[in-house]
Amino acid sequence: MSDADERDYRRPARPGGGRRVTMRDVADAAGVSQPLVSIVMRDVPGASPASRAHVLEVATRLGYRRDERARMLKQGRSRLIGIVFHAAQPFHGQLIDELQLAAREAGYNVSLAAVTKRRGETDAIEALLGERVEGLVLLGASLPEERIDRIAGEVPVVTVASQYSSDHFDSVSMDDARGMEIAVRHLHERGHSRILYLGAPGVSGDEVRTATFLEATAAAGLGDEIAIVAGGASEAAGAKAIEDALERYPETTAVVAFNDRSAQGVVAQARLLGKRVPEDLAVVGFDNSEQADLPYLQLTSLAQDPAQLASAAVDMVVGRVDANAEGESPRVGEHRILPTKLVVRSSSGGSGNSVERSR
Repeated sequence: MSDADERDYRRPARPGGGRRVTMRDVADAAGVSQPLVSIVMRDVPGASPASRAHVLEVATRLGYRRDERARMLKQGRSRLIGIVFHAAQPFHGQLIDELQLAAREAGYNVSLAAVTKRRGETDAIEALLGERVEGLVLLGASLPEERIDRIAGEVPVVTVASQYSSDHFDSVSMDDARGMEIAVRHLHERGHSRILYLGAPGVSGDEVRTATFLEATAAAGLGDEIAIVAGGASEAAGAKAIEDALERYPETTAVVAFNDRSAQGVVAQARLLGKRVPEDLAVVGFDNSEQADLPYLQLTSLAQDPAQLASAAVDMVVGRVDANAEGESPRVGEHRILPTKLVVRSSSGGSGNSVERSR
């Protein structure tokens, strides 16, 4: 038998083939007691340097990992933040990346639950509550405020990219109203008067954007020339809506779409219909997602800063979790609105990635 074969023969196999390695497995392989392994793994006094080094070497060789969640639950804590996101929204992927980083810096882990065509927000939330998360971050929530109030009675809740005013949970979002004002002004200053808003009825943020579109265009004296069309938050919805809209309003020269996905559908369908973007139809989106900067798209878009949103969300949810752990009295809901800016690209007649801010 070769040395390599002998090493493999002596190395204990994982019980059951793929079962998680336990402290008992480490103790048996190291030839020590399980309490000694526990002392080493908890990094508390009671083991000699040699014993500690030997146990750690065996644990590493076996692939042992501490069950941090079980340990925290024994202490009445999970240090786990649940994040509900919409699988179809690329911007939520950017937010998750930043949320994980911010949570780790705060000493927390995250657990994810996706909202899909066959799984609603309520089911995603219930799944996370079943994991005993200490707080919830809801991305793009569209649940009624009263429903979120009830959830906040169980665990602290923060919504991201949805505007609420509840006293029972927190929220952080971009300034949708100011963003729409900037978009309308940008298009008007470039000579557009027949501007269309392609909305997404029922989706968080649409109500504010619709109201502000009406106010901004009226202030610019465009009230009789603009139109609002029900679209959606997907590429397919944007494509279908713009085709129908251009039949009804053929003199339209500019479109503000609900989000970048919808705007992407608008650009693609407009080109199929023989429209040049931006010469015949200028297009502006919301989110400034990674897709907006694709060479074939170059979409002008209102920017949300995922790092700022994530940092604020984690700060608020951890603040509430820690306050609960200290037995502090519930605090009134905090609702932060972060500034936005317009990143101008070629889809609206701009050049490069210039930035327009509110005045």
